[in-house]
Amino acid sequence: MHHWFSYPTNVSPIALQLGPVKIHWYGIAYLVGFVCVYLWLNRPTGRRRLGLTSEQIQDFLFYALIGVLVGGRTFFVFNDIISKHDLAFYTSNPLNLIAVWNGGMAFHGGLVGVMIAVALFIRKHPALKYMVLGDEIVMMLPIGITLVRIVNFINDELWGDVCRPDRPWCMVPNRPGDLAIWGAAYRHPAQLYEAILDILTLPVLLLIYRTKPKDGVVAWSWFTIYGITRSVAEIWRHADFVWHGITGGQLYALPMIPIGIIGIVYCARRPEPRTEATPVAVKPSST
Repeated sequence: MHHWFSYPTNVSPIALQLGPVKIHWYGIAYLVGFVCVYLWLNRPTGRRRLGLTSEQIQDFLFYALIGVLVGGRTFFVFNDIISKHDLAFYTSNPLNLIAVWNGGMAFHGGLVGVMIAVALFIRKHPALKYMVLGDEIVMMLPIGITLVRIVNFINDELWGDVCRPDRPWCMVPNRPGDLAIWGAAYRHPAQLYEAILDILTLPVLLLIYRTKPKDGVVAWSWFTIYGITRSVAEIWRHADFVWHGITGGQLYALPMIPIGIIGIVYCARRPEPRTEATPVAVKPSST
């Protein structure tokens, strides 16, 4: 059987090194994702609907960054302790709790962190509606998530289960040291499967957005779709732990589907019209 691809062992997780400073692909993926969100929020239509200035949007992205880092790392450590029973790794050196530079972020934790960040940001801007900001944020999430999954592939992590050797698209992780971790068998490139599913979400969201649905419908649509795509991708992804046939990722993703559907129906049935423009809060001039 001829296999289409072989794992590119010559690709380093470090994109650029300037003296002692190492710039990882992982950080670049997050940066590009945040830039895409900023550009979408900062377009004229976005600013009108949000009622925010460019400076206020930058302020929100700082809130979101903190939410992603704190939430993503917290969930990762929690899952790592549960799946590997390695509490001593963190208690022996508390610095490991925050060592995001060594890798280790959980998507659902980052999502919860951003949701909290939105709530805190809105306290400063009471005219802004939670669901309106949510509608605008999620539009560029597929790009950011897709890039992170591609970087997971570059970093030689999150591989899938062993696949049949007659599957020409499967690969053997063969970076030095992989034999002890993954073995010599062909595996599903589950990172790339999920990347494809995630980027296919983007045109669907754009179609929904163009219909100008009521506030919250776009946000809950993404929430539902991601629950579906993540649950499907988990079929091939190697699970750290399984509970009654459900992987750890599916335990988080599957509930998103009914919750998202309920959110869509609730928002679509609300009598309030869609928010097209929010008044920009103008700071009083000093005298």
